[in-house]
Amino acid sequence: MKKLTGKSFYPFMNKHEEYQISDNWIISKRGRKNSVNSEKPYAFLVEKERTFSGEIEDTSVIFLTNKECPYHCLMCDLWKNTTDKPVPVGAIPTQIEWALKQMPQVKHLKLYNSGSFFDEGAIPVEDYPRIADLVKNFETVIVESHEKLIENKCLEFRDMLKPELEVAIGLETANPEILQKLNKKTTLFNFEESIQFLTKHRIRSRAFMLFPLPFLSESKNLYWAKKTIDYAFSVGVGTCVVIPTRTGNGAMNVLLKNGDFRLPDISFLEKIHEYGIGLNAGNIFVDVWDLDKLPGCQKCKDQRISRLNFMNLNQQIGERIECECNF
Repeated sequence: MKKLTGKSFYPFMNKHEEYQISDNWIISKRGRKNSVNSEKPYAFLVEKERTFSGEIEDTSVIFLTNKECPYHCLMCDLWKNTTDKPVPVGAIPTQIEWALKQMPQVKHLKLYNSGSFFDEGAIPVEDYPRIADLVKNFETVIVESHEKLIENKCLEFRDMLKPELEVAIGLETANPEILQKLNKKTTLFNFEESIQFLTKHRIRSRAFMLFPLPFLSESKNLYWAKKTIDYAFSVGVGTCVVIPTRTGNGAMNVLLKNGDFRLPDISFLEKIHEYGIGLNAGNIFVDVWDLDKLPGCQKCKDQRISRLNFMNLNQQIGERIECECNF
Protein backbone atom coordinates (compact mmCIF):
# COMPACT_ATOMS: atom_id res chain seq x y z
CA MET A 1 0.00 0.00 0.00
CA LYS A 2 1.19 3.49 -0.77
CA LYS A 3 1.29 6.38 1.65
CA LEU A 4 0.99 9.72 -0.09
CA THR A 5 3.07 12.62 1.19
CA GLY A 6 1.23 14.84 3.63
CA LYS A 7 -1.78 12.64 4.34
CA SER A 8 -2.81 9.07 4.96
CA PHE A 9 -4.19 7.25 1.94
CA TYR A 10 -5.19 3.60 2.23
CA PRO A 11 -7.34 2.03 -0.48
CA PHE A 12 -9.50 -0.99 0.29
CA MET A 13 -11.80 -2.83 -2.05
CA ASN A 14 -14.26 -5.63 -1.55
CA LYS A 15 -17.55 -6.73 -3.04
CA HIS A 16 -19.38 -3.71 -1.59
CA GLU A 17 -17.42 -0.66 -2.68
CA GLU A 18 -13.98 0.86 -2.88
CA TYR A 19 -12.99 3.54 -0.39
CA GLN A 20 -9.85 5.46 0.49
CA ILE A 21 -9.11 6.37 4.09
CA SER A 22 -8.10 10.01 4.18
CA ASP A 23 -9.27 13.23 5.84
CA ASN A 24 -11.58 13.98 2.93
CA TRP A 25 -13.12 10.50 2.87
CA ILE A 26 -13.72 10.46 6.64
CA ILE A 27 -15.30 13.93 6.63
CA SER A 28 -17.47 13.07 3.62
CA LYS A 29 -19.18 10.26 5.57
CA ARG A 30 -20.24 12.45 8.49
CA GLY A 31 -23.68 13.61 9.48
CA ARG A 32 -24.45 16.99 10.99
CA LYS A 33 -22.94 18.40 14.17
CA ASN A 34 -25.01 19.02 17.28
CA SER A 35 -25.82 22.58 18.31
CA VAL A 36 -23.44 23.74 21.08
CA ASN A 37 -22.86 26.88 23.13
CA SER A 38 -19.28 28.15 23.48
CA GLU A 39 -20.08 29.51 26.95
CA LYS A 40 -21.17 26.17 28.38
CA PRO A 41 -19.74 22.63 28.29
CA TYR A 42 -21.81 20.25 26.21
CA ALA A 43 -21.91 17.74 29.09
CA PHE A 44 -20.66 17.12 32.62
CA LEU A 45 -20.96 14.32 35.14
CA VAL A 46 -19.49 12.77 38.28
CA GLU A 47 -18.17 9.22 38.14
CA LYS A 48 -16.36 6.91 40.52
CA GLU A 49 -12.81 5.88 39.68
CA ARG A 50 -10.04 4.00 41.43
CA THR A 51 -7.11 6.30 42.10
CA PHE A 52 -3.38 5.51 42.17
CA SER A 53 -3.61 5.29 45.95
CA GLY A 54 -6.16 2.48 45.64
CA GLU A 55 -9.08 4.56 46.90
CA ILE A 56 -12.41 4.62 45.04
CA GLU A 57 -13.35 8.28 44.80
CA ASP A 58 -15.67 10.59 42.89
CA THR A 59 -14.26 12.36 39.83
CA SER A 60 -15.88 15.29 38.05
CA VAL A 61 -15.77 15.16 34.25
CA ILE A 62 -16.37 18.28 32.16
CA PHE A 63 -16.80 17.88 28.40
CA LEU A 64 -15.73 21.30 27.17
CA THR A 65 -17.25 22.85 24.07
CA ASN A 66 -14.27 23.50 21.83
CA LYS A 67 -13.18 23.74 18.22
CA GLU A 68 -13.00 20.59 16.15
CA CYS A 69 -9.76 18.62 16.46
CA PRO A 70 -7.50 19.00 13.38
CA TYR A 71 -6.72 15.26 13.45
CA HIS A 72 -9.51 13.42 11.64
CA CYS A 73 -9.17 9.96 13.12
CA LEU A 74 -11.11 7.16 11.44
CA MET A 75 -13.03 6.10 14.54
CA CYS A 76 -13.62 9.49 16.22
CA ASP A 77 -17.11 10.85 16.86
CA LEU A 78 -16.13 13.72 19.16
CA TRP A 79 -16.52 16.21 16.29
CA LYS A 80 -20.28 15.98 16.79
CA ASN A 81 -20.15 18.41 19.74
CA THR A 82 -17.52 20.86 18.46
CA THR A 83 -17.48 24.32 16.90
CA ASP A 84 -16.14 25.05 13.43
CA LYS A 85 -13.99 27.94 14.68
CA PRO A 86 -11.86 28.42 17.83
CA VAL A 87 -13.81 29.57 20.85
CA PRO A 88 -12.84 33.06 22.10
CA VAL A 89 -10.27 33.66 24.81
CA GLY A 90 -12.00 33.28 28.16
CA ALA A 91 -14.67 30.86 26.93
CA ILE A 92 -13.02 27.72 28.34
CA PRO A 93 -12.57 29.12 31.89
CA THR A 94 -16.16 30.37 31.75
CA GLN A 95 -17.36 26.86 30.87
CA ILE A 96 -15.32 25.31 33.68
CA GLU A 97 -16.58 27.85 36.22
CA TRP A 98 -20.19 27.29 35.15
CA ALA A 99 -19.92 23.49 35.35
CA LEU A 100 -18.17 23.46 38.73
CA LYS A 101 -21.06 25.46 40.20
CA GLN A 102 -23.45 22.70 39.09
CA MET A 103 -21.47 19.79 40.56
CA PRO A 104 -20.61 18.62 44.07
CA GLN A 105 -17.14 19.29 45.43
CA VAL A 106 -14.87 16.28 44.81
CA LYS A 107 -11.12 15.61 44.78
CA HIS A 108 -10.49 14.84 41.12
CA LEU A 109 -11.30 16.51 37.81
CA LYS A 110 -11.13 15.55 34.12
CA LEU A 111 -11.17 18.30 31.51
CA TYR A 112 -11.90 16.77 28.11
CA ASN A 113 -12.14 19.13 25.15
CA SER A 114 -12.81 16.79 22.18
CA GLY A 115 -9.25 17.33 21.01
CA SER A 116 -5.98 18.37 22.59
CA PHE A 117 -5.73 20.58 25.66
CA PHE A 118 -2.27 21.73 24.53
CA ASP A 119 -3.45 22.79 21.09
CA GLU A 120 -3.20 26.60 21.35
CA GLY A 121 -5.99 26.91 18.81
CA ALA A 122 -8.24 25.04 21.24
CA ILE A 123 -7.13 26.20 24.70
CA PRO A 124 -5.41 29.61 24.50
CA VAL A 125 -2.31 29.88 26.67
CA GLU A 126 -3.80 33.13 27.98
CA ASP A 127 -6.51 31.04 29.67
CA TYR A 128 -4.09 28.84 31.62
CA PRO A 129 -3.83 31.09 34.73
CA ARG A 130 -7.59 31.38 35.19
CA ILE A 131 -8.10 27.65 34.59
CA ALA A 132 -5.40 26.90 37.17
CA ASP A 133 -7.13 29.16 39.69
CA LEU A 134 -10.53 27.57 39.09
CA VAL A 135 -9.22 24.03 39.72
CA LYS A 136 -6.95 24.84 42.67
CA ASN A 137 -9.07 22.92 45.19
CA PHE A 138 -8.74 19.58 43.39
CA GLU A 139 -6.06 16.99 44.14
CA THR A 140 -5.67 15.85 40.52
CA VAL A 141 -6.54 17.26 37.11
CA ILE A 142 -6.57 15.11 33.96
CA VAL A 143 -6.46 16.61 30.47
CA GLU A 144 -6.22 14.98 27.02
CA SER A 145 -3.77 15.62 24.21
CA HIS A 146 -2.41 14.27 20.94
CA GLU A 147 1.11 12.97 21.50
CA LYS A 148 2.66 15.40 19.03
CA LEU A 149 1.55 18.31 21.25
CA ILE A 150 3.26 17.04 24.39
CA GLU A 151 5.96 19.67 24.90
CA ASN A 152 6.86 22.64 27.07
CA LYS A 153 3.29 23.97 27.23
CA CYS A 154 2.54 20.95 29.43
CA LEU A 155 5.19 22.12 31.86
CA GLU A 156 3.94 25.70 31.80
CA PHE A 157 0.44 24.55 32.70
CA ARG A 158 1.70 22.05 35.31
CA ASP A 159 3.72 24.76 37.03
CA MET A 160 0.60 26.93 37.40
CA LEU A 161 -1.39 24.10 38.97
CA LYS A 162 -1.81 23.31 42.63
CA PRO A 163 -3.32 19.85 41.83
CA GLU A 164 -1.24 17.07 40.30
CA LEU A 165 -1.47 16.95 36.50
CA GLU A 166 -2.15 13.80 34.48
CA VAL A 167 -2.24 13.68 30.67
CA ALA A 168 -4.33 11.21 28.67
CA ILE A 169 -3.15 10.28 25.16
CA GLY A 170 -4.89 8.22 22.49
CA LEU A 171 -2.54 5.33 21.79
CA GLU A 172 -5.38 3.32 20.18
CA THR A 173 -3.21 0.32 19.22
CA ALA A 174 0.37 -0.95 19.21
CA ASN A 175 -0.19 -2.49 15.78
CA PRO A 176 1.81 -0.07 13.58
CA GLU A 177 0.02 -0.95 10.34
CA ILE A 178 -3.47 -0.52 11.79
CA LEU A 179 -2.37 2.65 13.60
CA GLN A 180 -1.57 4.23 10.24
CA LYS A 181 -4.92 3.13 8.83
CA LEU A 182 -6.67 4.98 11.66
CA ASN A 183 -5.48 8.26 10.10
CA LYS A 184 -4.05 9.52 13.40
CA LYS A 185 -0.93 10.89 11.67
CA THR A 186 1.34 9.54 14.36
CA THR A 187 3.60 6.58 15.15
CA LEU A 188 4.48 4.44 18.13
CA PHE A 189 7.77 6.34 18.29
CA ASN A 190 5.82 9.60 18.74
CA PHE A 191 3.76 8.02 21.50
CA GLU A 192 6.77 6.65 23.33
CA GLU A 193 8.56 10.00 23.10
CA SER A 194 5.57 11.76 24.64
CA ILE A 195 5.36 9.29 27.54
CA GLN A 196 9.09 9.62 28.17
CA PHE A 197 8.73 13.41 28.23
CA LEU A 198 5.88 13.24 30.74
CA THR A 199 7.68 10.70 32.91
CA LYS A 200 10.89 12.73 32.91
CA HIS A 201 8.96 15.74 34.16
CA ARG A 202 7.00 13.76 36.77
CA ILE A 203 3.63 14.05 35.01
CA ARG A 204 1.42 10.98 35.16
CA SER A 205 0.00 9.52 31.96
CA ARG A 206 -2.89 7.38 30.82
CA ALA A 207 -3.45 5.80 27.42
CA PHE A 208 -6.71 5.39 25.58
CA MET A 209 -6.86 2.28 23.41
CA LEU A 210 -9.56 1.16 21.00
CA PHE A 211 -10.85 -2.38 20.55
CA PRO A 212 -11.91 -4.09 18.45
CA LEU A 213 -9.90 -2.62 15.59
CA PRO A 214 -11.11 -2.56 11.98
CA PHE A 215 -9.44 -4.81 9.40
CA LEU A 216 -8.61 -7.56 11.98
CA SER A 217 -10.29 -10.83 12.90
CA GLU A 218 -11.60 -11.39 16.44
CA SER A 219 -8.61 -13.57 17.36
CA LYS A 220 -6.16 -11.00 16.00
CA ASN A 221 -8.00 -8.27 17.85
CA LEU A 222 -7.61 -10.10 21.14
CA TYR A 223 -3.93 -10.67 20.39
CA TRP A 224 -3.31 -7.00 19.64
CA ALA A 225 -5.35 -5.84 22.61
CA LYS A 226 -2.99 -7.73 24.90
CA LYS A 227 0.08 -6.53 22.99
CA THR A 228 -1.14 -2.93 23.24
CA ILE A 229 -1.64 -3.13 26.99
CA ASP A 230 1.80 -4.72 27.35
CA TYR A 231 3.35 -1.98 25.25
CA ALA A 232 1.66 0.89 27.08
CA PHE A 233 2.75 -0.28 30.52
CA SER A 234 6.26 -1.10 29.25
CA VAL A 235 6.89 2.48 28.09
CA GLY A 236 5.71 4.00 31.36
CA VAL A 237 1.95 4.58 31.08
CA GLY A 238 0.30 4.57 34.49
CA THR A 239 -3.31 3.87 33.49
CA CYS A 240 -4.78 2.10 30.46
CA VAL A 241 -8.34 2.83 29.36
CA VAL A 242 -9.97 0.48 26.85
CA ILE A 243 -12.60 2.21 24.71
CA PRO A 244 -15.00 -0.12 22.88
CA THR A 245 -14.96 0.93 19.22
CA ARG A 246 -18.39 1.92 17.98
CA THR A 247 -20.16 3.10 14.87
CA GLY A 248 -22.11 6.34 14.53
CA ASN A 249 -19.54 8.67 12.99
CA GLY A 250 -20.24 7.70 9.38
CA ALA A 251 -16.89 6.20 8.44
CA MET A 252 -17.14 3.31 10.90
CA ASN A 253 -20.66 2.59 9.65
CA VAL A 254 -19.25 2.09 6.16
CA LEU A 255 -16.58 -0.29 7.49
CA LEU A 256 -19.23 -2.24 9.42
CA LYS A 257 -21.42 -2.53 6.33
CA ASN A 258 -18.50 -3.70 4.22
CA GLY A 259 -17.37 -6.35 6.71
CA ASP A 260 -14.14 -4.55 7.65
CA PHE A 261 -15.28 -3.92 11.22
CA ARG A 262 -17.27 -5.82 13.81
CA LEU A 263 -18.82 -4.33 16.93
CA PRO A 264 -17.46 -5.79 20.18
CA ASP A 265 -19.49 -7.95 22.46
CA ILE A 266 -19.08 -7.62 26.19
CA SER A 267 -17.39 -11.00 26.69
CA PHE A 268 -14.59 -9.81 24.38
CA LEU A 269 -14.08 -6.76 26.62
CA GLU A 270 -14.07 -9.00 29.69
CA LYS A 271 -11.16 -11.02 28.28
CA ILE A 272 -9.13 -7.85 27.68
CA HIS A 273 -9.91 -6.56 31.16
CA GLU A 274 -8.95 -9.81 32.84
CA TYR A 275 -5.64 -9.85 31.01
CA GLY A 276 -4.78 -6.27 31.95
CA ILE A 277 -5.63 -6.74 35.61
CA GLY A 278 -3.59 -9.93 35.69
CA LEU A 279 -0.46 -7.99 34.71
CA ASN A 280 -0.63 -5.96 37.94
CA ALA A 281 1.30 -3.22 36.12
CA GLY A 282 -1.06 -0.29 36.66
CA ASN A 283 -4.74 0.60 36.66
CA ILE A 284 -6.74 -0.65 33.68
CA PHE A 285 -10.28 0.48 33.00
CA VAL A 286 -12.86 -0.50 30.40
CA ASP A 287 -15.21 2.31 29.37
CA VAL A 288 -18.73 1.09 30.14
CA TRP A 289 -20.53 4.04 28.54
CA ASP A 290 -23.54 2.74 26.55
CA LEU A 291 -22.34 -0.87 26.74
CA ASP A 292 -25.96 -1.97 26.98
CA LYS A 293 -26.35 -0.94 23.31
CA LEU A 294 -23.59 -3.28 22.10
CA PRO A 295 -24.18 -6.85 20.86
CA GLY A 296 -24.33 -9.57 23.49
CA CYS A 297 -26.52 -12.06 25.26
CA GLN A 298 -29.59 -10.28 26.65
CA LYS A 299 -29.82 -12.74 29.55
CA CYS A 300 -26.42 -11.89 31.04
CA LYS A 301 -25.52 -8.50 29.56
CA ASP A 302 -26.38 -6.49 32.68
CA GLN A 303 -24.41 -8.91 34.85
CA ARG A 304 -21.39 -8.62 32.59
CA ILE A 305 -21.53 -4.82 32.64
CA SER A 306 -21.70 -4.95 36.45
CA ARG A 307 -18.69 -7.26 36.43
CA LEU A 308 -16.71 -4.79 34.31
CA ASN A 309 -17.65 -2.01 36.73
CA PHE A 310 -16.49 -4.16 39.65
CA MET A 311 -13.16 -4.81 37.96
CA ASN A 312 -12.75 -1.11 37.12
CA LEU A 313 -13.19 -0.08 40.73
CA ASN A 314 -11.39 -2.93 42.47
CA GLN A 315 -8.72 -3.91 39.92
CA GLN A 316 -9.50 -7.52 40.73
CA ILE A 317 -10.86 -10.19 38.39
CA GLY A 318 -14.52 -10.57 39.25
CA GLU A 319 -16.40 -13.83 39.49
CA ARG A 320 -17.07 -15.11 35.98
CA ILE A 321 -20.65 -15.05 34.73
CA GLU A 322 -22.17 -18.45 34.03
CA CYS A 323 -24.64 -18.34 31.14
CA GLU A 324 -25.79 -20.65 28.38
CA CYS A 325 -24.20 -18.24 25.87
CA ASN A 326 -20.78 -19.45 27.09
CA PHE A 327 -21.38 -22.95 25.79
